Amino acid sequence: MIGISKLYCGGVEPSDVLRYGAESGKLPSHLLQFSSDKRPVVVWNVTRRCNLKCVHCYSSSQNIKYSGDLTTEEGKVLISDLASFGCPVILFSGGEPLIREDLPELVQFAVDKGIRAVISTNGTLITEEKARIFAGIGLSYMGVSLDGTGEIHDRFRGVKGAFDAAVRGIRNCQDAGIKVGVRFTITGENSAEIPAIFDFIEKNNIPRACFYHLVYSGRGSKLADNDLSHVQTREVVDLIMDRTRDFFDRGMPKEILTVDNHADGPYIYLRLLREDPKRAADVLALLRMNEGNNSGRGIGCVSWDGEVYADQFWRDISFGNVRKRPFSDIWLDTSNELMARLKDKKSYVTGRCANCRWLDVCGGNFRARAEAVTGDIWGPDPACYLTDEEIRGDI
Repeated sequence: MIGISKLYCGGVEPSDVLRYGAESGKLPSHLLQFSSDKRPVVVWNVTRRCNLKCVHCYSSSQNIKYSGDLTTEEGKVLISDLASFGCPVILFSGGEPLIREDLPELVQFAVDKGIRAVISTNGTLITEEKARIFAGIGLSYMGVSLDGTGEIHDRFRGVKGAFDAAVRGIRNCQDAGIKVGVRFTITGENSAEIPAIFDFIEKNNIPRACFYHLVYSGRGSKLADNDLSHVQTREVVDLIMDRTRDFFDRGMPKEILTVDNHADGPYIYLRLLREDPKRAADVLALLRMNEGNNSGRGIGCVSWDGEVYADQFWRDISFGNVRKRPFSDIWLDTSNELMARLKDKKSYVTGRCANCRWLDVCGGNFRARAEAVTGDIWGPDPACYLTDEEIRGDI
């Protein structure tokens, strides 16, 4: 994650991180990405089933009953291990996580174990009653996916009325006192909706929005040919930065982040170098703390059937199953060559990544995207939009 508000708008200083000791167990949630130990945030896909049919779904979910989900008790064993391992956050995802009837019980168990609990949802199943339940449990955050407004969102989600249902879910969270934010996946077909999303979060007093660059995984692989060009991506990132700055200038700061393309970090720094060199130096220090892509190190995924992956998008290589070994053992087992290399990706990336001056702040970007397009795990991420001059340091 690249915090636009934290970096570009001055919402965080390096001293803020150092004051807490830079360890994930001591940092507040808004500073976790800058931790030194990189204990993994774990995405648990609690079910593959979903009531929508999203065109970019990385898990290719359908509204059918799948078999093999971890049971409630197996889930609690997993959560206990994650707590002992020091994982700071568990993100309950899917499919659609609210389809699981035991989700409140699992969230409560995580909170009781001292883990920050977050839900990633399409929002359509958040009733007033469910919102009250999760508020009472102590859920940290509810992220609701919106891929546009009105019919555009419905088209992306494959179900008419999905937008209105998601908006009701957001309002139910707000009424119950749950921090709720918006998640938007950027594609060539909906990037023009970004201004409308900014208008929406302002109008509805939503404090947080995450803009996800497309990862070519699951059904999202079919959208790769219609992804933004590098020029278009730069325009989109500039737009997000401009609109975020506008919020700050008007005295209504919001937490705005971009996700899944770590070229955003150097791009922000280079823009600040032109606009505010003193701030740029602080941002570079923060980017080095962030370390860029952390698949296989600072973020991991446990699938509905217990398989462990480097992240939620890269689902063709499993490192083990939590039904057979604890997540903590799997995560630290560097006898697996790929797991060992992911802990030190900078030594193995090739092509323009290997010689890029931003490698220590980008981490080589997304391996899943490189593999999807080129078949080479260690090749350059095709979504990196930095120019050759920018990666060499000519400008």
